[in-house]
Amino acid sequence: MLNATQLADRLGVSKARVSQYLSEGKLAGCYQGEGRGRRFDLSKVQAALQGRLDPGQMLGNGASTRQALTDLADTSETGKPRGAASRPDGVLSPRDPDRYELARIQNAEEDARRKRRDNERDEGRWVLAEEVERATAKLTAREIGRFETVLRDGARAVADRLGVDFREARQILMQTWRAHRGERTDHLTGEAERTIMTDAEREANG
Repeated sequence: MLNATQLADRLGVSKARVSQYLSEGKLAGCYQGEGRGRRFDLSKVQAALQGRLDPGQMLGNGASTRQALTDLADTSETGKPRGAASRPDGVLSPRDPDRYELARIQNAEEDARRKRRDNERDEGRWVLAEEVERATAKLTAREIGRFETVLRDGARAVADRLGVDFREARQILMQTWRAHRGERTDHLTGEAERTIMTDAEREANG
């Protein structure tokens, strides 16, 4: 049985990290006593941490913890070569070095994908959808405003030439225009919802 300081030394971590494991419940059932009298069962700690540390905690500074757990496993499993444990259904053992390498590869691929997107954006190969939507909305609003000004001028011309009331002529034109806008908006919204991304778009989005 080990105290907190001895356990930290065996795991290659600080005593504060052991306290963190305790507060997070990662060492539940792995010790007896409380406070300074708490003593840890190393084999139980090893089993608990192997199953509860996620891949992110096994990278960077956590690599020393991973190595310590692996060394402890190799020491306790005499006569069994490292990495010989069975892998039911292809699932990697928590202490399998391949699990650590897989986490590193996944992180590296995600970092490369993010950098590629940043480079393509900086080179002008694509822009953020929010920027496109904002610019399009601004342009559309400006064009609608200009067209409604044309309708008002048209209503004035109709009133002058045909001798009808300007306000009635303008109201008829605006009602017709807004009804048309509503129909087109509904139609285009439906088309947009049915649009399927191309292979290139799916690849860039993934």
